[in-house]
Amino acid sequence: MSVIALVGFGTVVLLAMLLLHGYLWFRLVRSTTRPGRLRRRLTLLTLVLAVLPALAVGLRRTLPLEAAAPLDWVAYCWLGVAFYAFLSLLVLEPVRLVGSVVLRRRERRAPAAPETTASETGVPDAPPDPSRRLFLARGLAVTAGAVALGTAGTGAYFANSPPVVRRVPVTLANLDPALDGVRIVTFSDGHLSATYGGRRFERLVELVNEQRPDVVAIVGDLVDGDVPELREEAAPLADLVSEQGVFFVTGNHEYFVDTNAWLRHLPTLGVDVLRNERVAIRRGGASFDLAGIDDRTAASSGLPGHGADLDAALDGRDDAVPVVLLAHQPVLVEQASAAGVDLQLSGHTHGGQLWPFDYAIRLDQPAVEGLSRHGDTQLYVTSGAGYWGPPMRVGARPEVTVVELRAPRS
Repeated sequence: MSVIALVGFGTVVLLAMLLLHGYLWFRLVRSTTRPGRLRRRLTLLTLVLAVLPALAVGLRRTLPLEAAAPLDWVAYCWLGVAFYAFLSLLVLEPVRLVGSVVLRRRERRAPAAPETTASETGVPDAPPDPSRRLFLARGLAVTAGAVALGTAGTGAYFANSPPVVRRVPVTLANLDPALDGVRIVTFSDGHLSATYGGRRFERLVELVNEQRPDVVAIVGDLVDGDVPELREEAAPLADLVSEQGVFFVTGNHEYFVDTNAWLRHLPTLGVDVLRNERVAIRRGGASFDLAGIDDRTAASSGLPGHGADLDAALDGRDDAVPVVLLAHQPVLVEQASAAGVDLQLSGHTHGGQLWPFDYAIRLDQPAVEGLSRHGDTQLYVTSGAGYWGPPMRVGARPEVTVVELRAPRS
């Protein structure tokens, strides 16, 4: 990603953060405090917190990984808490409205002291005591804060816990019985970065090896940084063990960094990069095709020769031989179905990562996670192994998927 594009993205993030934190300030600061020193200090703190995520994005390419890590942890952890505080406060708005109406009615019905009524003195009644409204606002703020911290804390626990292993049997119509039981162990969205890597990634590699894969398929978004800063984080890839090889296709995040450097480095770790091409996976005299294509954003990356080209990947193949396609984004299944692909393996969605983002993802992708059918093509979307942004997962556990190919039963 160019510096100009990065600055532009950082600006968008900053504007979004200001809008989000404007609402949080109104409900958590202004509504719960009286004018004075405390409100001024909390207002300043809110401004600082609003700027942190934009700084984390804008400075990512200029700060070394060691310096970026503390900023990223603080900024993205807060972002997760702020998001769920925002949702909690929205849900509580009807409660606030009802409470305000009830308080107004009680204030109107409360008898005024005879000597201070407007009818006798001609002076307007004293304004209602704001303490009850302040109590209501503070009660709702504490409730929203507790829900946000609880949800974000649970999400952080699951995001940093070992991935679950999902076993998914998939029957392919033309699969030779000799290939029955072939295991394609797939994962995506590792997002190696300042906040994800180290022992957690080593544990992921060990978990993949424990499944005794015939094929390992990494379907994109492996890295969020350049080779020099993430070389050690990516090193565990060299420990992957597979009967037929380890294969990788690019995701959109590979085009935010020095793409070609990674495409040169991954083969040194024993990872074969499939770029609009295919290989034969064999067992005895039987085989199926494993194809891989560039991410759909590759064409707009400005890199010569990059772009998803399914026709090139499938050119000249035997239609009687099943084909499994690795494509980072599920939306490419429409092309895959038209081309006669039997099975597409994808990632990208993170399973939503932070509920309720899975509903927004459905506006762009045909599936968020799991196995689905699109015409004659089956699609499996893995929810990913890592995370992007907040180091949390709510409603979407990290996973490693064992796709077990099955031949039709006679």
